[in-house]
Amino acid sequence: MTRFREMYESEIVPAMMEKFSYTNKMAVPKIDKIVVNVGLGEAKENPKAMEACLGDIAIITGQKPVTTVARRSVANFKLREGMPIGVKTTLRGDKMYSFLDRVISVALPRVRDFQGVSGEAFDGRGNYTLGIREQIIFPEISYEKIDKIRGMNVIIVTTAKSDEEAYELLKLFGMPFKRS
Repeated sequence: MTRFREMYESEIVPAMMEKFSYTNKMAVPKIDKIVVNVGLGEAKENPKAMEACLGDIAIITGQKPVTTVARRSVANFKLREGMPIGVKTTLRGDKMYSFLDRVISVALPRVRDFQGVSGEAFDGRGNYTLGIREQIIFPEISYEKIDKIRGMNVIIVTTAKSDEEAYELLKLFGMPFKRS
């Protein structure tokens, strides 16, 4: 069992039950899944960019990513239906908690001039989206071996009914939100 899963069961559930006055511990919100997504507009001209990105995301998440394809053609972008345009992976269970632990305790503190993450990136249904500008903040990625710096979206999907519950859940996990 990972450190964050143990922390959720022993510390976060009682704290959330007290704050939001839940009567059952099964009603306490939890993290359902984490989706890591990278959009690659350059993949239509450079197929090696897709291979490099697949490798980077596999190293970062510890899970093999899938290629996403265009759903419709867009002439202005020279894009045809079915062309590969991105990479994504969905993490659940222990891999999800392990990835969240690495993001919060290792990767985010490595961002230059880090002031905290925005508390405004909730979607109204208790899900949080974190934009990462460089994949090199993860220590697994060797700076010499990357061909280009790429960003990624990390979507944390929770079972919370409101943004306030999700904010408190992530704050108890140690998410470094900016002070408002």
